[in-house]
Amino acid sequence: MTYVPKPKPHGPRGFAAMSPEKRAAISSKGGKRAHEVGHAHEFTPTEARRAGRRGGEAVARDREHMAYIGLLGGRKRGENAVRKRQDENLGGCADLST
Repeated sequence: MTYVPKPKPHGPRGFAAMSPEKRAAISSKGGKRAHEVGHAHEFTPTEARRAGRRGGEAVARDREHMAYIGLLGGRKRGENAVRKRQDENLGGCADLST
């Protein structure tokens, strides 16, 4: 006798199979319940600042990444400057067909 494996079900299951509205409703209930029983944590402004600082320091350690995002920022700034000059030269009129 030859073993024939059963085909596995395809497609999303659990939360992935639900509509966004249903997921939001269930998630909302969970969050509210967590607050009711005292399991939810709300950051104080000081804790939030500290966490943000730690995250920023972690990202900043990757010098290659920082150089790359700096490059992107510089390019965007240049593009914005060119666009601003073009708008000033057009007198605020973007439509040249008239």
